[in-house]
Amino acid sequence: MTSESLDAGARLRRLLAVLAYLAKVGRAPIAELAARFAMDEVTLIGELELAACCGLPPYTPDQLLELVVDDEYVVAYGLDALRQPPRLTPEEGFAVAAAARAMLAVPGAEGDGPLALALAKLQRVLGEDHMQIELDSPEHLGLLRRAVLDHELVNIEYLGARPGGVTTRTVEPHAVVALEGRFYLDAYCHLAEDWRRFQLDRVRDAQAIGRRFQRRETPEEMAGPRAFAGGPSSALVLVAVPASSVSLIDHVAAGPAKERADGRMDVPVRVGNPRWLGRLLLRLGPDAEVVYPEELRHARSLVASAALSRYQASTGT
Repeated sequence: MTSESLDAGARLRRLLAVLAYLAKVGRAPIAELAARFAMDEVTLIGELELAACCGLPPYTPDQLLELVVDDEYVVAYGLDALRQPPRLTPEEGFAVAAAARAMLAVPGAEGDGPLALALAKLQRVLGEDHMQIELDSPEHLGLLRRAVLDHELVNIEYLGARPGGVTTRTVEPHAVVALEGRFYLDAYCHLAEDWRRFQLDRVRDAQAIGRRFQRRETPEEMAGPRAFAGGPSSALVLVAVPASSVSLIDHVAAGPAKERADGRMDVPVRVGNPRWLGRLLLRLGPDAEVVYPEELRHARSLVASAALSRYQASTGT
């Protein structure tokens, strides 16, 4: 059976089986591999050449799979992780199951797809079948989804970051996404004359106005799970954080972290709002700081000062 007669999922499963076998034996004749996995030699070599382009970010040569193919043999290096399946502790298994259920709870997820099948297998091993994960559906979720499908303009009342900062905006809804347990609307905002990612539980009201719009090309900054709400007008900021705090900033990182001479990590982040950056720095602790640009180095102190002023005003101190 050739790769042309297999779908992408079947090809991937077959390639993983080949790599697992190579991880076990280290070196194998091409003819033997082709016969073992029911492939012709040309197809086998093509699949292995494709696998050799895979690896870990930032995908430099030292992070790619090392597969050496000569006229007769294939030699594999660095596949230790495939020698045997990973063994999860019960706690890790329940964490993976909870994450999978959260993903399947998103409307539109395939209830009978590969993730659901893998979850079913995991649950049988864990001996649990009562876990339920639900995402709260914001009030205007259905209307905004219909507006996305119909290319219809919508007026929204949106509560911004500032206290009492409700604004009325006309937006072109392009996508409704679910990230980390929250729903967001990706839209072109006529008030800002720019792209924005709106948090749906901050949308106080939404009304379709019966006018259609011509879809725009979504900018790169709004594509993918790490797109930041600031949109394409956001600035790239380099933040130095302790290595132990990288996990707190990873979900908004705009690129890989790099180690500094002082042991901290430099993490690039896209920032469209200095107040958001200030709150992020407060959560990261006193050892986190902005490396550049210089004009944003005081974002944390400005947010802290504003919070203190509001506290003093409310208490009369």
